[in-house]
Amino acid sequence: MSHPSVLPRLGPVSNPPTSGAGSYPNAPPSARKSLLYSYFDALFGAHGPQHWWPGRSRFEVIVGAILTQNTSWKNVEQAIANLRRANLLSPLAIRRTPIAKLAVHLRPSGYFRQKTKTLKAFVAFLFANYSGSLDRLFATPTAALRGQLLALRGIGPETADSILLYAGKHPVFVVDAYLRRILERHSLLPAGSALSRKGYEQIRSLCESQLPADSQLFNEFHALIVRTGKNFCRKRDPACSECSLKAFLPANSPFAPPLL
Repeated sequence: MSHPSVLPRLGPVSNPPTSGAGSYPNAPPSARKSLLYSYFDALFGAHGPQHWWPGRSRFEVIVGAILTQNTSWKNVEQAIANLRRANLLSPLAIRRTPIAKLAVHLRPSGYFRQKTKTLKAFVAFLFANYSGSLDRLFATPTAALRGQLLALRGIGPETADSILLYAGKHPVFVVDAYLRRILERHSLLPAGSALSRKGYEQIRSLCESQLPADSQLFNEFHALIVRTGKNFCRKRDPACSECSLKAFLPANSPFAPPLL
């Protein structure tokens, strides 16, 4: 896959900036020549493991990945709590529950009618193709399973990749609006880039090419990106001077902290 005008500075570099953290133990030396890995190293050194995705089971993680579309995690937690109280956090329980009843439980997540249909579609797919077994589902090769998930109603690339990474431990890099914002502000992505499906796939493919295929590293990196996007690289009033990635901002960036 080509990457025209996408992430032009993200390839291997001979002397990448360093954070001094050196904290993630599993990356091979070759990965440390990647600028993207230097970003991860700085974030991991500053914030440590994120213990994400929260969920008591793989199926709960899948449900969360579907429900978190276009809403806050707080709203997702309310919907999952409803499902837990009703003993509906299993594929079989969701399969047996009428759509109208299920929709009531999912209402706090927003767009609950569409999400009810998506959850139902996923469970129907799970039983039709894998006899309801998550073990069999996640034993499927990554590329084949990703294609199957993307063919389901209401599941786009970010949701599919979250399911693969967090529930299935497949080494797939999750791209989201937080990552796009960080890359834009660091001049690694053209300003105003839309996260279209083509753009998503370009960013994902290139990011994966610059990092070791380690599901735990991808897990931590995405969680750290979310933390950074929420707390530092905010859409409004960014706190760049407090961010562990401030050393990587180009000198001419309008977001670079002023020199003392």
